[in-house]
Amino acid sequence: MKKKQIILIYPYLYTFVKTDIDLLSNNFRIISIKQNWTKKILLPFNFFIQFIFLVFNISRVGVILISFGGYSSFLPSLLGNLFGKKVAIIVHGTDCVSFPQINYGNLRKPLLRYFTRKSYQWSTIILPVSQSLVYTKNNYFSDKTLRFGYTHHLSDIKTPYKVIPNALDGGFWKCDDSINRNQNSFVTVLSKGKELIKGVDLIVKIAKSFPNLKFYIAGVDDLNLADVSKNIFFKGKLSPQELKILYNESKFYFQLSNTEGFGVALCEAMLCGCVPIVSDVNFLPSIVGNSGFVLKKRNTDMLIDLINKALSFNLNDFKEKPRNRILEKFSMENRQRLLTSALLDS
Repeated sequence: MKKKQIILIYPYLYTFVKTDIDLLSNNFRIISIKQNWTKKILLPFNFFIQFIFLVFNISRVGVILISFGGYSSFLPSLLGNLFGKKVAIIVHGTDCVSFPQINYGNLRKPLLRYFTRKSYQWSTIILPVSQSLVYTKNNYFSDKTLRFGYTHHLSDIKTPYKVIPNALDGGFWKCDDSINRNQNSFVTVLSKGKELIKGVDLIVKIAKSFPNLKFYIAGVDDLNLADVSKNIFFKGKLSPQELKILYNESKFYFQLSNTEGFGVALCEAMLCGCVPIVSDVNFLPSIVGNSGFVLKKRNTDMLIDLINKALSFNLNDFKEKPRNRILEKFSMENRQRLLTSALLDS
């Protein structure tokens, strides 16, 4: 049976984008384009290249799939709408948020907000990876209730949506009993410049209170923060294989984000047997369930208490819980089925 062709547009080959490509390739022939939209000076060039790509390929497909809303989704949504194609936009996090307090979110920038809004209006369906990207509220960052989600920031969007959670490969991300797990070690993963977004500044503040613990930070070689304790170790950018080893060497995983679209690294770590400690924002508590610990407020004293609580637990009770929870909730088979169905439904 001949595979149907779809256009896939994405800005960067993140692990979750690669996962989607692998899953969709089972049922579709993918015609894709990857462009970096972070530099404003390149916007006219990117739009021109994308326009040529779409004009050449749009007649060959019935569906245009876009990963992330923003500049990159504007032309595909417009042309898809004009040519009667199904347009689906997978939204992941920054494309649903305005969080000026931490200088984060596409929707805090007027021009990017406009392009994102029009994209969502012209699309056929929006595919958030968690319900919290549609709407959520919390009091984690401050005593004032903060509200997020594209339906909050862009209240005029009436496009249908379907939540399809990300998928994790439990065959790759798994426990390795040959690796010695340090019971007093904590790990987190971030990208350069996202210290405040990911809440790593809290880890820096509390590390001195636990001189016998080790805190590993993967993804960066240093932090743009002062007075970093000697028990904080930077691992730099790691390959998936290296990251899997680090997860297996660590007992706990921190995800102390001030906002988070999903939490892919958190799920990877849980599959590798790490006990999660997460902030009470967005979808993170739903990922963890009863397999870890939740920090209710962005407060160093509360975090210190939570770490002491975690260290005092009989963690044998948690031995399989984190991994089993991810396998149950975020399987590859489930995302493939739901994503394929969403793209094929008329």
